[in-house]
Amino acid sequence: MNTPPLSPAAARTDGSSVQIGALVPLTRPGWVEAGHHLLAGLELAVREVNDTGGIVGRPLELVVRDTAADPQRAAAAVDELARLGVAALAGEYHSVVARAAAGRADALGLPFLCSSAVLDALTEQPTEWVARLAPAQSRGWQTYADFLLGAGHSRIVVAAQPSVYWASGARILRDHLAPRGGTVIELDMRTLSPTAVCDALVGHRATALLLLVGHPEPAVSIVKSVRRDQRLAEIMIGAPAGQPEFAEWATLLGDDSAAIPFLRYLPERLSPLGARVETSLRERLAETPSFVAFEGYDTVAVLAEVLRSHGVDRARTAESWPRVVVEGTRGKIQFSRTPGISVWQWAWAPIQVVDRDPADPDRFRILHVG
Repeated sequence: MNTPPLSPAAARTDGSSVQIGALVPLTRPGWVEAGHHLLAGLELAVREVNDTGGIVGRPLELVVRDTAADPQRAAAAVDELARLGVAALAGEYHSVVARAAAGRADALGLPFLCSSAVLDALTEQPTEWVARLAPAQSRGWQTYADFLLGAGHSRIVVAAQPSVYWASGARILRDHLAPRGGTVIELDMRTLSPTAVCDALVGHRATALLLLVGHPEPAVSIVKSVRRDQRLAEIMIGAPAGQPEFAEWATLLGDDSAAIPFLRYLPERLSPLGARVETSLRERLAETPSFVAFEGYDTVAVLAEVLRSHGVDRARTAESWPRVVVEGTRGKIQFSRTPGISVWQWAWAPIQVVDRDPADPDRFRILHVG
């Protein structure tokens, strides 16, 4: 296949590598462990692409920028990467940060394949420039709400910090649970200590507490307080955003890290490709790879296929989203328009509710499949 001619801003003019800009949280207050897993997946896929001939004979190169969970920093990085001539953007974990990056990418006409962020409204208006691999928040959190109901929880307290992401999550839970007899009570963590959270749980006669707060704090302190309060021995703690996915959670909380259900975007059984990638990621990370690492790998796999098939012209990349068919680590990836979602969406990545096994906190149990 002939490579289409490059547009002036499509790629570097020296004819060397094809560059992809990678947005990753690598320093605090970003979720650093998630960022490392995301980057490991991106880098592994780039290495494999280059081992199999690159992009029509040209090596693929990541140009990494640390977002540190800062939307303004992310938007500035998009501007910089656009000026450098990257063919596309990849990555980002934090939804609010990804939203800022997606808005700038849309404004600049720079293709962005978002790896992990789930906020439904990733852009203010529908856009042709942005696609996403992670399930939309409404899809995942409705699955989590179904799990809560199935486990017998109808009086649910959410401990929430101010954020578009947390507010969206609380609204999804409330809207999904209310017609089914569930009650969601929100606690404002700007004004409450972990001890006060325990008192509120008792006062509201809650059976479940959901952590819609940052990691490690105040999430870790809240878990420790609830676990040590004898009045709350029967309460379930949940973390739909996935705080318990990473090893740091178990390190900080020990036995208290277990039996806290969270959302994970992996299939019940990995395909041969997924199993091979899992082995490579485990070697790269020196620990069990999270679903975020698989999202990173799949992001580059998709972009590499697009760039090989359609060239590195940015407009052609954006036009190709609806024609993508790529076998990813977690299933066949295809993008479509989904009601209520402003970007091209893989509908849908697999969704699980899992927790760490109390008998072995390093082992995950699948509790519910969406």
